[in-house]
Amino acid sequence: MGGLAALAREAGHKVTGCDAGVYPPMSDQLRALDIELIEGFDADQLALAPDVWVIGNVVSRARGADGMPKFPLMEAILDSGQPYTSGPQWLAENVLQGRHVLAVAGTHGKTTTTAMLAWVLECAGQQPGFLVGGVPLNFGVSARVGGGPFVIEADEYDTAFFDKRSKFVHYRPRTAILNNLEFDHADIFDDLPAIERQFHHLVRTVPPSGRVVVNGLEESLARVLHAGCWSEVASFGAAVSDFTAEGEPHDFAVLQSGQRVARVQWGLSGVHNQLNALAAIAAAAHVGVAPAQAAQALAAFENVKRRMEVRGVARLPGGSITVYDDFAHHPTAMRTTLDGLRRQLKRSERILAIFEPRSNTMKLGSMKAQLPWSLASADLSFCHSGGLGWDARAALAPLGARAQVADSVDELVAQVVAVAQPGDHLLCMSNGGFGGVHAKLLDALQKAV
Repeated sequence: MGGLAALAREAGHKVTGCDAGVYPPMSDQLRALDIELIEGFDADQLALAPDVWVIGNVVSRARGADGMPKFPLMEAILDSGQPYTSGPQWLAENVLQGRHVLAVAGTHGKTTTTAMLAWVLECAGQQPGFLVGGVPLNFGVSARVGGGPFVIEADEYDTAFFDKRSKFVHYRPRTAILNNLEFDHADIFDDLPAIERQFHHLVRTVPPSGRVVVNGLEESLARVLHAGCWSEVASFGAAVSDFTAEGEPHDFAVLQSGQRVARVQWGLSGVHNQLNALAAIAAAAHVGVAPAQAAQALAAFENVKRRMEVRGVARLPGGSITVYDDFAHHPTAMRTTLDGLRRQLKRSERILAIFEPRSNTMKLGSMKAQLPWSLASADLSFCHSGGLGWDARAALAPLGARAQVADSVDELVAQVVAVAQPGDHLLCMSNGGFGGVHAKLLDALQKAV
């Protein structure tokens, strides 16, 4: 929604927005664009009388324990008859119409791959527009209108309380990346087949002249395509795929139909980013960017804020401790992030995983049994359990003394500081602000000297 607001502002509209608990980097970006942020959903905002209200999917008709609406502004909009629409629908009608849309879908890696693809097209001189669910460091903004093709992060979560279809069905892509697919969003999907059905709805919207770029390693995506596909398919990742890689994730050859066509040498790590790169290269080829040209652009790719972002280094007498921030919140994403960091470090260096199960799926406890598996690469793990409806200590019991649980961020910080040593790497994982844990850790570490 923040990126969409930025697009509307660039298109010449006056934009205001409201939310609860807005946090960086998006809050900083919106203020820099002179977009007024209003805290909360009070009905008196109705006096703004805009041309249209653009409603995000956080808004609902829910009522609190006191029987009062949680979103009184929405109730006032409905009562007044003022016009409203969803974010994806506004975007489709006002920005995407008539553009070559490249949509990046998948349970993991959407933001990073969208940023990669936008950067590849930028380096190729195509002046792409883009909407990314984060702030790509190469661009410094999460969205822009652009003049060429439009690259968009295509989310499978529902559109709005009045439109329960996945957001991505609004985007009508000509090039669609299906990066991976596993169970997530347990608050709105009953099982994996329900999500596969939504992905197939996306495939149905790709035209005959379009391209579906699909991860050849994913059985779930094979089932999606088996349900019907009417466009060209370009696969990546598997040994028999159209686009494959040879080498380490930070330095690898790109093969197309078994022939070496490019080499990627960059600062990113992890097999997941290698796959993201293959997806971006295959999609860029559909709009005329040669793999070698795409690989050259990726060499200068700087990733996205909150994707293995170094938030600070505590300098201690015996060495330093590095604090990272990452958006990982699904167990698979946590595992791949930890594995990627592990590959970069010496054997003697420790990883301390610091996380909060904050997503709706994690709060429900649907994937709590996977947590010990997801944290296997960490030397020690620390969980913020505040607000959970399940027992985090029991879920992490298989890790024994390697895991600790805290009910507050301050308690969590104290636990970490008590055991942190020079040379450690502190990886904080959350899809929210995490109570400013990064700054609190750095401050506490320096004070502990």
